[in-house]
Amino acid sequence: MNNKLLTAEQVSEILGVNTHTLAVWRCTGRYNLPYIKAGRLVRYCENEVAAFISRSTKQSGLTMAGSN
Repeated sequence: MNNKLLTAEQVSEILGVNTHTLAVWRCTGRYNLPYIKAGRLVRYCENEVAAFISRSTKQSGLTMAGSN
């Protein structure tokens, strides 16, 4: 297994949100950020966090004047 497991603290730092926000997302299912729950421990796969960021990245519909 080559996928590193991250704590909620590490993921909150990467995403720039509070750990409480991650807990709310888990409880409500507001965002599709998969996690692993083992007893009271919560972990996130590094690859899943990267995929979440990719899915959440939006491109602007604006183009520069004169560019094709």
